[in-house]
Amino acid sequence: MIVYEGKLKGKEYQYRRLDEAIRTGLFIRNACLRYWEDGQAKTRNDFSKYCTILGKSKEFPWAGKLNSQARQAMSERTWAAISRFFDNCKKVQTCHGTSVHGKKGYPKYKKNLPNHGSVEYKTSGWKLSENRDAITFTDGFKAGTFKLYGTRDLNDYQLSQIKRVRVVRRADGYYAQFCIDHDRTEDKKPTGNTVGLDVGLNHFYTDSNGQTVENPRFLRKSEKQLKRLQKRVSKKFKKGQPQSNNYKKAKQKLALKHLKVSRQRKDFAVKTALCVVRSNDLVAYEDLQVRNMVKNHHLAKSISDAAWSEFRRWLEYFGKVFGVATVAVKPHYTSQNCSNCGCVVKKSLSTRTHKCQCGCVLDRDWNAAINILKEALRTVGHTGTLQEYWINASGQLALLSIDENQYSKVIG
Repeated sequence: MIVYEGKLKGKEYQYRRLDEAIRTGLFIRNACLRYWEDGQAKTRNDFSKYCTILGKSKEFPWAGKLNSQARQAMSERTWAAISRFFDNCKKVQTCHGTSVHGKKGYPKYKKNLPNHGSVEYKTSGWKLSENRDAITFTDGFKAGTFKLYGTRDLNDYQLSQIKRVRVVRRADGYYAQFCIDHDRTEDKKPTGNTVGLDVGLNHFYTDSNGQTVENPRFLRKSEKQLKRLQKRVSKKFKKGQPQSNNYKKAKQKLALKHLKVSRQRKDFAVKTALCVVRSNDLVAYEDLQVRNMVKNHHLAKSISDAAWSEFRRWLEYFGKVFGVATVAVKPHYTSQNCSNCGCVVKKSLSTRTHKCQCGCVLDRDWNAAINILKEALRTVGHTGTLQEYWINASGQLALLSIDENQYSKVIG
């Protein structure tokens, strides 16, 4: 499954109707969640029946305007959240063999935020133009025809291959995402190279050959501008009163700046991961628990700014596309063990040079990268898991890795 995205260009009244469709989709999702909390829904089929009732209800006439398959898609989101919550409660969450107690992800009600949200259509409720450069939404909201602007050509695929169309609202406009039933594979000549990667904060990563990639620190470089924009928003905010247009404009500028930073971070992760995969036949990296690492409030901002998790997701995605082995190894003692003799040389986080009694003197991260590669070469790879890739509502590529016996529960 691949996802192509194009920006929607239309008139202001058309955007307002898309807002109504997104708001109605959120209403369906929240109504299904309330239906489940009241004990009325036991299976996903109960949600489908309830969507039909909502569509015919005189109490909520706007619900019937949304396409029937779009209502089902929103109810499926609710059921996926509920299934994920129950699976997290049943299984023992472990971190390298140690039991971890924390939040299990209880489903929450979604708010209708101005620069977020999406609505998803299946095979009806939309129609592409003959040359596929425009899309028309044909449900009860009558949003009309929008021009599609993007770098991807939909003419390369059959209409039957387009399984879903998702409308996404962001700070800079509205986008249409096309989920296409096609497995992307590309040929790559073997290079005979293997590499181990040790991600860090001083350098984005250091490989087992001693080469480094600088950490771009997009958030840190934009903090001054973000601070200025946030001050303008705070000054224009009036508590307990309707907000002015100047407040909304200032808030929009702040959202655009945050969106730019997130896109810079994603673009860097994609290009760096693609370069690594194309240059090697095996890529090894640490299986870091970033979710736990950001609990350190002294390093949380820098770790989040580095986007290690996103870099890993793209590494695994491109590894699947180009047929390159990607191996995640446990991070235990990769920095402490000597890559030459294997002895444990304890060092604090501030010690950046590895010095062993055997005479090995290396940069701390270089030594760790060599250990990561050695451990990966002893490892067969990922076993016992099934990996699926998709694009979430914010446009980010996401990776789902769950047990095979749980996969059928999530997708029904």
